[in-house]
Amino acid sequence: MDSAAIDRFEAGRGLLASLAYRLLGSAADAEDAVQDTFLRWQAADRERVEVPEAWLTKVITNLCLDRLRSAQARHERTAGAWLPEPLLDGDPMLGPADTFEQRESVSLAVLTLLERLSPVERAVYVLREAFSYSHAEIAGILDITESASQQHAHRARTRVVAERRRGREADPGAARRVVEEFLAAAASGRTERLVALLTDDVTAVSDGAGLSRRLLRFDTRERVASFVRAGFKPTPAKRRLAGGSPAIHIARVNGSPAVLAVVDGRVIGTVAFEIGDGKVASLRGIAAADRLKRLDEAWRRHEPDAPVLTW
Repeated sequence: MDSAAIDRFEAGRGLLASLAYRLLGSAADAEDAVQDTFLRWQAADRERVEVPEAWLTKVITNLCLDRLRSAQARHERTAGAWLPEPLLDGDPMLGPADTFEQRESVSLAVLTLLERLSPVERAVYVLREAFSYSHAEIAGILDITESASQQHAHRARTRVVAERRRGREADPGAARRVVEEFLAAAASGRTERLVALLTDDVTAVSDGAGLSRRLLRFDTRERVASFVRAGFKPTPAKRRLAGGSPAIHIARVNGSPAVLAVVDGRVIGTVAFEIGDGKVASLRGIAAADRLKRLDEAWRRHEPDAPVLTW
């Protein structure tokens, strides 16, 4: 392959990666899809490719759809053991963040909701909402009619909007203050302080540090508060499991405030918050090592603020 062809692919690599991440919810799978797309580009008769960017977008979108439809992916996602892979804000794989729709499309909340859509609905939603493709362009990428693209977009948007907990972004400064209050309440051992910081319909989901075959779910204020209090209570057993005493940092993950537990510079877990009306509306706890690899690598290159707590 000549250098011009390589340069052309590399110029679009970031866009392809951020598209694949939104479609798959996994940075590792997105990287694999980008590499497979490069191999297709390498083997293609490039003289016959009129618009390389459109060709590459079509290839990677359909590679992602194949992955979403695979038996292994369906089993993992329907078994209830799947959460999106969290990324530290600033990661280029998060892609464009100029509009509310672009930022929303990469939030852990929406990536989770997209699991309830069909693969084609998910692709149409992402291409339309996050990357502003026209329905005519989407029809060409997915080999469907323009009318079908419009119908898929309407169904997807209706489902996402109906199941979202909030319709606007929380101010980052205000959201951080809520998280700081939340951590102080968790550390205090006073469950009633935690309950007061939770919305009436709060939910929490945890992967159980990768030790559970299914996600752990909590759906009342009292159960969420009890789960959080237990999770933030330091014990010798937890220190042994973590490999030391974690330092608790506040950061932003996928555009939302998050808490990171760090031991010797290594991220061992994160809890991402969704804030609504000045309270915590949902929490997503991820501690499985294979889901934290990219976030951990980004954190090691990051200049963090001082920890807010230390176990």
